[in-house]
Amino acid sequence: MTELTQSQTWNELVAHTEALPHMRALFESDPQRFDKMSTTACDLFLDYSKNRASEETLSLLFKLAEECKLESKIKAMFDGDVINTTEKRAVLHTALRATPGQKILLDGVDIVQEVQQAQAQMASFVSSITSGDWKGYTGKPITDIVSIGIGGSFLGPKIVSQALRPYWNKALNCHFVGNVDGTSITEKLKPLDAETTLFIMSSKSFGTQETLTNTLSAKDWFIQQGGTQSDIAQHFVAVTSNVAKATEFGIDANNIFPMWDWVGGRYSLWSAIGLPIALMIGMDNFRELLNGAHQMDQHFANTPLSENMPVIMGLFSLLYGNFHNAQSHVVLTYDHYLRGLPAYFQQLDMESNGKSVTLDGTQVDFSTGPVIWGGEGTNGQHAYHQLLHQGTALIPADFIMPLKSHNPLGEHHKQLASNCFGQTQALMQGRSYEESLTELAGSTLSENDKRTIAKHKVMQGNKPSNTILMDKLTPATLGSLIALYEHRTFVQGAIWDINSFDQWGVELGKNLGNDVLERLSATADATELDSSSNGLINMFRQQTI
Repeated sequence: MTELTQSQTWNELVAHTEALPHMRALFESDPQRFDKMSTTACDLFLDYSKNRASEETLSLLFKLAEECKLESKIKAMFDGDVINTTEKRAVLHTALRATPGQKILLDGVDIVQEVQQAQAQMASFVSSITSGDWKGYTGKPITDIVSIGIGGSFLGPKIVSQALRPYWNKALNCHFVGNVDGTSITEKLKPLDAETTLFIMSSKSFGTQETLTNTLSAKDWFIQQGGTQSDIAQHFVAVTSNVAKATEFGIDANNIFPMWDWVGGRYSLWSAIGLPIALMIGMDNFRELLNGAHQMDQHFANTPLSENMPVIMGLFSLLYGNFHNAQSHVVLTYDHYLRGLPAYFQQLDMESNGKSVTLDGTQVDFSTGPVIWGGEGTNGQHAYHQLLHQGTALIPADFIMPLKSHNPLGEHHKQLASNCFGQTQALMQGRSYEESLTELAGSTLSENDKRTIAKHKVMQGNKPSNTILMDKLTPATLGSLIALYEHRTFVQGAIWDINSFDQWGVELGKNLGNDVLERLSATADATELDSSSNGLINMFRQQTI
C-alpha cells in the first residue's frame, strides 16, 4: 500500500464520504451555502456549492493537501526545481508569462530575459506580417497561415485561436494541420494560394514524424504551385531547437523561434508555439492572454489553500475519483467559441496524470487521472446529458460560460444561460418518484401506467458540478481559465505524488510506430512481431504493392 492511502486523513475521508447526505439536504440545511462555497479570482467566478461536500469534507481535503506538502510542491515548481524527475527537468511554463521585472534563474541563467527576447522576436515578425511589409515570393502580402505541429504544438494554438475568433485580424486566415493522414493537409491546402501562404512548422527536434512529413508535403505543394527552394525563406518559419535542420530545410535563421526543454508540449502555447495565435489576434492581445495566465499563477502561488481556486477544483476532482469511483469528468462549455476547450483540457489532464507509479516507482493503489471529455452546450443536452442525469456512473461536470456574448442576438444568450444553470440544478436535485407521480397526476394515463412511467422519470440527483463564469470571453479571461486548469491538474498529481510532466506512454507509441513503419516498407522482418501485428502489416503490404 502507498503512504497516501494508509494515512489517517485518507481513511477519514473514506468514512466521511459514505455518510454524507444528499446535496438537496445540504442546501436545505444551509441557506448561505452558495455564498460560502463560491469564490472569485482573476476575473473568473467559481460556484462549487453543487458538490458532494460539507464544511467537514473541505476541511479534510485541505488537511490531506497539507499533509502531502502541496504548498511546498507549488513553490518548488515556481522556483524551477527539477520536479520532472524522470527527465531531470524543471517545469517552468509559468516563466513564459512572467512579467519583465521578474527574475527566474535556471542553471544561473535568467530565463525571463530569454523569454522576453523571444517575445520581442515574435512581435517584430507579427508586425511585419500584419502590416503587409512581409511579402511572398511574387510580392503579394500573406493572407493565410498554415500551422503544422502535433500534440500541444497543434492543439493549444488551434483551440486558443478558435476561442478568440472575435479578435482575429480580418486580413488573415489560419489553418491547423496535425494528423499525419494525408487527407488532412490535402484538404487544408486545396483552397490556398502558394503566393500568399505562410507555413509555421513547430517541432522541437525538427524531426517529429507527423510534423516533418506534413511539412515536407507542404514544401512539395509550394514548389508544385510555382515556388522555388530559394523562395522557401519567405513562406516557411519554424519553432524549433534544431536550428541546423531548419536552415538546411531552407528557413532563414532570423525566422527560427526558440523552444526550451523546461516547457512541455501541452504547456507550450504561451511560447513561440503560440505564434499562430499572436498572428491572428495581434501581439497586444497575445500579451493579454499571457497576463491573464500570469494573474492566475500569482493567485495559485500566493493564496491560502482554502481560498485557492485551482486547489479547490483539483481537490474535488480527486475526491470523486478516489472516494466516489468516478472514472470520467465532463467539461461543458456554454459558448460556441469555447467548443474546443474540452479536447484541450483532455490532453492537459490525461497526458499529465495518466500514470500508475509514484515518483519513487511504487505502484499506486488508487485511481489517478480520469477520462476528460465533453462538448458545447446546448448540443450535449440532446445527447449525452441523458447519461449524466440517469446513467449509473457518477460523472462530475464543469460548466463554463461568459455572462456576456460577443454576438448578442435576441434571446439567444438568455436561453443559453437558462439551460446552463438549469442543467446544474437538475443534476444536483434530480427528481423523486413522488415528484414524478405528481407531474403525471393530471394526465389521462391509468393509475398503473402512472406508477410505471413515474419510475422511468426518476433521477437520483446528487450529481456534482462546478460552474465557472466570466464577464466576457477575452484574451485575459481565457488565459486565466487555461492556467486554472493547468494548476488544477498539478494539484492532483502533487497529492498523488506522481510525475505530471513526463509522457512515457506517448513515447512508446512513437517508438513502436517508427518500428512498424520500417516493416511496412519491407525493410525489416514483420515475422519478428506478434501474429496480429504481422498479419496487419502483411494486409497493408498486399494492398500497396
